[in-house]
Amino acid sequence: MTRSFSTLNRTSIVKGIAGNSVDLLIIGGGITGAGIALDAAARGMKTVLFEMQDFSAGTSSRSTKLAHGGLRYLQQWELKLVAETGRERAVVYENGPHVTRPEWMLTPIYKGAAIGKRSVAIGLKLYDFLAGVKRAERRKMLSKEEVLKFVPFLKSSDLLGAGFYVEYRTDDARLTIETLKESTRQGATALNYSKVERLLYEAGKVNGVEVKDQVSGEWYQVFAKKVVNATGPWVDEVRKLDHDDGREKTLRLTKGIHLVIDQATFPLRQAVYFESLDGRMMFAIPRDGKTYVGTTDTDYDDDLIQPRMTIADRDYVLDAIQNQFPGLSIKVEDVESSWAGLRPLIQEEGKAPSEVSRKDEVWQSRSGLISIAGGKLTGYRKMAERVVDKVVQDLQKKRERTYSKCRSRRLPISGGDVGGSAGFDDYIQNKVKQGTAFGFTAIQAERLVRRYGSNVDDLFKLASEYRAKIDIPLDWFVEVLYGIRYEMVVTPTDFFIRRTGALSFQIETVSRWKFAVIRIMADQLGWTADQKLKYLVDLDKRLHEAVEPLDETL
Repeated sequence: MTRSFSTLNRTSIVKGIAGNSVDLLIIGGGITGAGIALDAAARGMKTVLFEMQDFSAGTSSRSTKLAHGGLRYLQQWELKLVAETGRERAVVYENGPHVTRPEWMLTPIYKGAAIGKRSVAIGLKLYDFLAGVKRAERRKMLSKEEVLKFVPFLKSSDLLGAGFYVEYRTDDARLTIETLKESTRQGATALNYSKVERLLYEAGKVNGVEVKDQVSGEWYQVFAKKVVNATGPWVDEVRKLDHDDGREKTLRLTKGIHLVIDQATFPLRQAVYFESLDGRMMFAIPRDGKTYVGTTDTDYDDDLIQPRMTIADRDYVLDAIQNQFPGLSIKVEDVESSWAGLRPLIQEEGKAPSEVSRKDEVWQSRSGLISIAGGKLTGYRKMAERVVDKVVQDLQKKRERTYSKCRSRRLPISGGDVGGSAGFDDYIQNKVKQGTAFGFTAIQAERLVRRYGSNVDDLFKLASEYRAKIDIPLDWFVEVLYGIRYEMVVTPTDFFIRRTGALSFQIETVSRWKFAVIRIMADQLGWTADQKLKYLVDLDKRLHEAVEPLDETL
């Protein structure tokens, strides 16, 4: 089987798997599917993964971008969920310090609030215990004066103080792609833009899939001993392919949106976890010279591929900002970009969207199809472990070969070979010095090291290969080439949205360099003029949707 992760090798990858049989076939290339692929491949399973869009194009690039334990779930007494995801934060961090980092979170406490200062102190202490928080990151309680030193424009009337504790900020899409890249290094095969159109059966048991390549239009079949449905919001759609009409569990989709504002307007230097006007908890987080705020939590039953921010969504978040940060005057025109994503939750009757449990569940249909839904980004590795344990159990019942136990707890993801979290700062300094020798500025080199970790050497080599005059900054130029050669970038939106996050956090840069990026991709991939126009139109559409909300009254 061909194992590669390059757009240039798509044809050979397809030829290597078409008509063949594997141990495990995964439908869905978000963080859950990526985690399952890595766990399975690391245990020695012959594994293949298909994603109908780009990797992480659904929920896994549209989250609040936190690997967090879910402090608010203590209020719902979901202690097991808090303990597991709280402890997993540190695992995610150690295995990929280049995509995850600690983020001190301030949660203000006000007189007359439902949860008082004593309750917050007890809750955070319990959180430290359940999550196994290391001593240097344990919670503190701040006075009103200390809080306002951190965030002087915070609402000060009736402010009593704040809890101060650590969560972990992550780049959700890059976490997914680096996990997938490591899974291919371990022997898996992964393909984006490969839609599973039909499930195949033998004696009533699912034993493969029929796939349509969305790039070439080619159809082919792949057979498997076990098939896993890890498609997030599409879980029920795949179950329909399985004719699983007696479904006891169904999804409840809820939508969340985030707004991005420049720090010149919203100069937040400290992440804040605060209560909105209706009592829901929200985050305001500084990142890359911007502040992003979210999220909403509303039921959703519209387009799964491209959920949109509505005027009501935008205004809800803006009202929450104005109430919590009255020292600022954030207006509609200050919103630079936004994103909207869906949560694939398990249906629970009689509960409001924000009350539905975030626990994951795994179940198996009569045909043997395994499905997983629910859960949180933070817990993806443990979710994957449970799924692969189930696969191993089923295969061993058939007296298949034995497989090793889960290895992913101490397995760095691609780019994570940087000496762990403790060694990453020294690693950055050393690599920045190397980067300047390849023609990068210190700022450019540091940005690349922080984004790509130990894979940065491949980007440095690309810079040394291309000394000709280019009409785009060198760091962006090599990122485009690297995306095509090492990260299966197929379209400009793959690059600008999911490999770099630029459409959310550097939207002016996208507008400035979009033509240059499309020219580079066209040259590398041999696009026709019509293809270039098609991709430009699609990118411009995404730029528009990131800024302009959907007016549901029209």
